[in-house]
Amino acid sequence: MTTAKKTTTAGRQGFKTGEAVVYPAHGVGRITAIEEQEIAGYKLELFVVSFEKDKMVLRVPTAKANSVGMRKLAEPELVKKALDVLTGRARIKRTMWSRRAQEYEAKINSGDLLAVTEVVRDLFRSEAQPEQSYSERQLYEAALDRIVREISSVNRITETEALKLIEQSLAKSPRRAKEAEPEADADGEGDDIQEVAA
Repeated sequence: MTTAKKTTTAGRQGFKTGEAVVYPAHGVGRITAIEEQEIAGYKLELFVVSFEKDKMVLRVPTAKANSVGMRKLAEPELVKKALDVLTGRARIKRTMWSRRAQEYEAKINSGDLLAVTEVVRDLFRSEAQPEQSYSERQLYEAALDRIVREISSVNRITETEALKLIEQSLAKSPRRAKEAEPEADADGEGDDIQEVAA
């Protein structure tokens, strides 16, 4: 009997009721209960993970939690590192959009905070940049939603405050800083603009 108890505790892999966790395909959720169900004659212990914003409940076998990629929230140091990633230069490969879209989707569904942050950095468009396609916008918003939820949970701030932190980091990237400067026109009018601005 004691060995069975040891396996269930070990099978829970350090997760406990009430804890916020990240599930790769859905983002941040909360373990609301740990229940036992009988499926095909086998007793199975399950984490009941609630995704309040999506109005969804997921049941994850406790023994499979790590193999499906469920993890604890990122440490504050990792959140800082993620915000630093946003200040970097976008790295956009010169491949077809369909291939890049698949890569972005894989990063979003990986559940890895830094990978999701790279998607936000690469797909972000400021006011001065051309419009995004519908599919780019969808991927950008999905990635942004994931990091907003995790940063707000880790830092214990509202999602609006988390979004402001993210936007501040994006504004510091080299590409955004260049856009703020007026560009010189072919006929030299840009020089006059810079003199007036100075």
